Amino acid sequence: MNTSRRGALVRAAKLATASSVALAVSTTIAAAEFSWDQLSGESITVMMPEHPVTDGVRVVLDQFEADTGIDVTLQTMAEDLYFDRMEVALRGSGGNSQMDVYFLPMDSTAYTQHTNDLVHSLQDFIDSADLTAPDYNLDDIPAGFLDATRYDIDGRWEYHGIPASFETYILFANMDHVNQYLDGQMPTTMAELIAAAREVKEESGGAIAGAVLRGIRSDTLIDTVTGFVNNSVGAADRSAPQNVWFDGDWSKPKMNDPDIVRGLANYAELMKAGPVNIQAMDWPDASQFFMAGGAAFFIDASLFAPGFENPDDSPVAGKIGYSVIPVDNADGEPYTAHWQWGFGIPQNAASPEAGWLFIQYMSNTDNATAIGKLHGGAPRLSTWQDPEYAASFPQSYVEAVAAAMPNSQTSVVQRAGWSEFALRIVDVIQDIYGGADPAEAGASAQADFETMLAN
Repeated sequence: MNTSRRGALVRAAKLATASSVALAVSTTIAAAEFSWDQLSGESITVMMPEHPVTDGVRVVLDQFEADTGIDVTLQTMAEDLYFDRMEVALRGSGGNSQMDVYFLPMDSTAYTQHTNDLVHSLQDFIDSADLTAPDYNLDDIPAGFLDATRYDIDGRWEYHGIPASFETYILFANMDHVNQYLDGQMPTTMAELIAAAREVKEESGGAIAGAVLRGIRSDTLIDTVTGFVNNSVGAADRSAPQNVWFDGDWSKPKMNDPDIVRGLANYAELMKAGPVNIQAMDWPDASQFFMAGGAAFFIDASLFAPGFENPDDSPVAGKIGYSVIPVDNADGEPYTAHWQWGFGIPQNAASPEAGWLFIQYMSNTDNATAIGKLHGGAPRLSTWQDPEYAASFPQSYVEAVAAAMPNSQTSVVQRAGWSEFALRIVDVIQDIYGGADPAEAGASAQADFETMLAN
């Protein structure tokens, strides 16, 4: 995971929303029959990086303490310090962790912590009528979101984190360029998008790139790449632990699957319609290039939107159209991927039950919606149907993200050493960009996967 990227997205979201969004705290959030004060008198420590979710927690915190009688010490720090501090605090000293709740990166970080027996299962808390309010409604969070930290414990799949903020991969369009070169027509299929991107670059004489993407050779591209591939694969199984890249078994890689190959080729074709230096572009370069007006289309994290819409910093504010990744599958539905922050509990937390009440309170329908206004990535489906929440963002952004959420799947693959495989996937894109036949590039990767697995 690229931690500097998360920090930049956080700053963009805060700049765009902090001055204009008032966080409304619900004073009555739970069914009357649930005892929120059952652990009154306990104390917990919560560790988080500075983040819009943390800003929201600060506003809600006094009400949580009043409703539960639980005293909370909130420890915060800059994100670049957080990851090291988090790992030290998880291990703790004297038998207990130094925290009871922490901001959990729901990716390979969480999986590594799980394999080292450092993160607590939440399943028994979720299943407890005493510890979970009847109106908590976990079904309001897409299954693909919860799947990121759902691990097999002795034959039972158990949740280990609750999403707090997510980025999903969508299409951004500079409508000035769409209007000038494409008669205002937004593409609705991937084939149309590739053709449109080529047309913009050709009609502008190369002055405007048809599309811009992250083009560097790095395993960190795998989140966005997974969004492309999911969109081509469609409804096929993409769940943990293998995700989309294996056929239900680690011994059965699918790198020669025609749908997977087509998704990787789509990425490469859009790169070809991009700027000449696209292979040197990581997410900061690509996002800045789009924000400067250099490209007609951009596919990347939804959480770029608040920064793009900041009129003080962005030349394209108010000029962007948003949509799901244009469809490229037989189902005719949008599919994509996402990355998330969530709340977790250390395995050796001193007060895990009180920690669960904190997580549940901060992630229930009312507070997830209120806190979500600060970052634009609330993980509950109902939030995106809330008129007050929707009014905080451009309508097409709300519509695009809401449409992407139900069929979005985590990009996480639960396997040690996955980054080596992820880089090999990115190399398929690089090969196709360089002129290789897509099917041959996929077959070569398939052979390499089989060798890597055998070794």
